[in-house]
Formats: sequence, structure tokens, C-alpha cells
Amino acid sequence: MELYLDLHSQPCRSVYLLAKRTGIPFTFKPVDLSAGQQFGEDFGKVSVVRKVPAMKDGDFILTESVAILQYMVEKFPQLVPGHWYPSDLQRRALVNEFLSWQHTALRAHGSKVFWFRAVVTVVTGTAVPKEKMDSALEDLKQTMDLFQSKFLKDSSFIAGEEVSLADLVAIVEIMQPVGTGLDVFEGQPALSAWRERVKKVIGEELFDEAHQSIMNVDCLAKTFQDNGMLEFLKPRINKMFT
Repeated sequence: MELYLDLHSQPCRSVYLLAKRTGIPFTFKPVDLSAGQQFGEDFGKVSVVRKVPAMKDGDFILTESVAILQYMVEKFPQLVPGHWYPSDLQRRALVNEFLSWQHTALRAHGSKVFWFRAVVTVVTGTAVPKEKMDSALEDLKQTMDLFQSKFLKDSSFIAGEEVSLADLVAIVEIMQPVGTGLDVFEGQPALSAWRERVKKVIGEELFDEAHQSIMNVDCLAKTFQDNGMLEFLKPRINKMFT
């Protein structure tokens, strides 16, 4: 199995962490998004959507992180403990509910804050207008509040008392704005305790390894300058955020 990943990407981190934590055998195929490698001819042969993560298992290809996670769980039942994707109907439904919700909520708002704080100013040379930044931060706050009240509630993990794919996807999404210096865990003891439980299950060393690149996003400016991506990204950034 080949996994095409860039660990700056939160969906890539979820796939990487599950595979590493459970011992699923795979070959790491790095795709440097900051250098535009997703637009290259070689990666285009793997994924016509030109996004990571992508998985190639023989001749079989998947290009969506949730589908890849579910595929790995079901392909390697001897390696992946059942709590990651519970067989119990209602607990699995809770996992699926979160995985369906997070795309347009936690991921959308966390990613927007990440781009505003770590990428837009670097690429355009212009600060994000205060009203847009404030709006993005408020959307993220409301989403984080909903995450706690709706999905986490008083349980140890999203689907009950054992960790699941839902927690794995949630933690990598929440770490995205954290990488820009925004501590969304500050003043949130229940959320912080959940994070520590998830980290303990994953293993702190593996968790930190997977998040090393996102916790050093200050290097992005020099990276974009060195690889010539600034001019390539400017019109796309302007189209997205202005």
C-alpha cells in the first residue's frame, strides 16, 4: 500500500497516524504541496483530483481521507482494534455522524483561520482585514463550542469511552489553527483533557512527529520564496479571500 501524503495537511495526518499507530504496512510517498507537486505529471497519474491524501493499493486508488481510513480499518482487522471503527450500530453511527459533519464545520473553519493567519499575508504581502479575521475566528469559536456540546459532551471520546476515527480526525483538524499560534485549548479544561487522552492513545512521540511540520508554519514564507510558489499562489489566494 502506498500513501501519498503531506503532513501539513490535516487529513493526511489522520491517515498517517492511524497507519503508524496500528502497524499497517505502507510506503510513504511524499507530495510537497508547498512546491506544487500535486500538480505534477507523476501525481496526476495517481489522483486526477490532485489532492492529498491518496492511497494506492495495487491497482486500487482512493482519494478521500475518510474513505481511506475506513478502507484501512476494514482491510486490516487483525491489526486495527475494533474501537477505531466500532461494529456496534449506534457507536459506529456516532462516528459516521461526526465524520459527515466535520467537513463543512470543523475543517472548514479551522482551515480558514489557518490560511488567514499563516498563508494569506505571506503570499500577498497584505494583512487580512480585521473584520474578516474576526469573523473567521468567531466561526471557529462557535464550531468548537458545538463540537464540545454536541459531539464530545461528557464522554471520554466522541463515540463513548474508547477512541475512534472520529477523535483522530477531530484532533488533527483542531491542531491546524493551533499551528499558527492560536491556542484553542486555553481556558477549556474539558477539551484539553480530551486532547491529552487522544494523544496518550496515539502515543505522544508519534503525535508530535506527525504535527512537527504544522507547528513550524513560520517557515512557509521562506519555503514559498525558495521554490517560486509565491507568484503561482497569489491569484488563487486573491480569488479565495478577496
